[in-house]
Amino acid sequence: MRKKKWLRGVMAMAVAGSLLISAAPGSLQAPKASAAVKLTGKTKKVAYRNTFVGKHGRLRVKGAKLVDKKGKAVQLRGISSHGINWDVGEPFVNEKALRNLRDEWGVNCFRVAMYTEDYNGYCVTDTASRKKLLAKIDTAVKAGRKLGMYVIIDWHILSDGNPKKNQSKAKAFFKKMSNKYRKEKHVFYEICNEPNGGVQWKTIKSYAKSVIKVIRKADKNAVVIVGTPTWSQDVDMAAKSPLKGKNIMYAFHFYAATHGDDLRAKVNAALRSKLPLFCSEFSACDASGNGNYDFSSANKWISLMNRNKISYCCWSLSNKPESASLLKSSCKKTSGFKTSDLSKMGRYIVKKYRKK
Repeated sequence: MRKKKWLRGVMAMAVAGSLLISAAPGSLQAPKASAAVKLTGKTKKVAYRNTFVGKHGRLRVKGAKLVDKKGKAVQLRGISSHGINWDVGEPFVNEKALRNLRDEWGVNCFRVAMYTEDYNGYCVTDTASRKKLLAKIDTAVKAGRKLGMYVIIDWHILSDGNPKKNQSKAKAFFKKMSNKYRKEKHVFYEICNEPNGGVQWKTIKSYAKSVIKVIRKADKNAVVIVGTPTWSQDVDMAAKSPLKGKNIMYAFHFYAATHGDDLRAKVNAALRSKLPLFCSEFSACDASGNGNYDFSSANKWISLMNRNKISYCCWSLSNKPESASLLKSSCKKTSGFKTSDLSKMGRYIVKKYRKK
């Protein structure tokens, strides 16, 4: 799913213990029913008041739940872009594609993943490319506003590992974003995608305090999602010493063919501690973004999240030739996706999202 991401799966086992699980017999095949998903690629006209944002307005955190303008618990079902730094991610971030996701996939949230240090990343690229990245984020925010979909602006650290490495750049970025979008009720900020490399929660917490302070100067109410140690797995650590302040949630990520009962135990521990959780990235394949699927484990994860009204975003809207991509590598479209354009993972997730 991302360049060199296979390292995450290898290192996670060394850092966090043996999370790798064997797929149960028969679990590696997509459910036969998924083949019955029928998409036309067409969109429909929907009055704003009938969209998810139109109905629920600005969301906030109440206790451990994400709630709407009336205080009712809500659940977001989202899709993440691949990195907008690359041509396997950037072209698919457009209004027509988001409209497709809303109208035919059952999606109400879109995550814009912008890498920080990896190829063409915001912290390492040139000024012209940086402007293009900001323009692509703006495309997503404007589309979300028009379509009544929530949008997550994701500071996608990966190879940089420790969020403090580029803390000054992160603060400048989120100052720019929060000032520009302070009046937008559909925008969330994810401030550190996947801290890794042994970085501890106290370090992440210090970083988060600094960045959130910048955001709050411009926007007092936006929901902020904070990554957790070991590629956003150790939510139990964050639960022991959460940040102070309102409208803060904590990220966990899973790849169902790698992460099973051990990681679910961490999530359940955080839930018992009433920590507000958001699964901002997941797939049914392994942690490399490739390999076999474990739909049995993925079903357990989705059931857990649905029972607890945990919002989630699936990785990724891309035609990259890997297991996590929701589109076939042969798909040349950037919108108007039909059933024949979907990968096995794409058919699985659309079936899940469309299920009432």
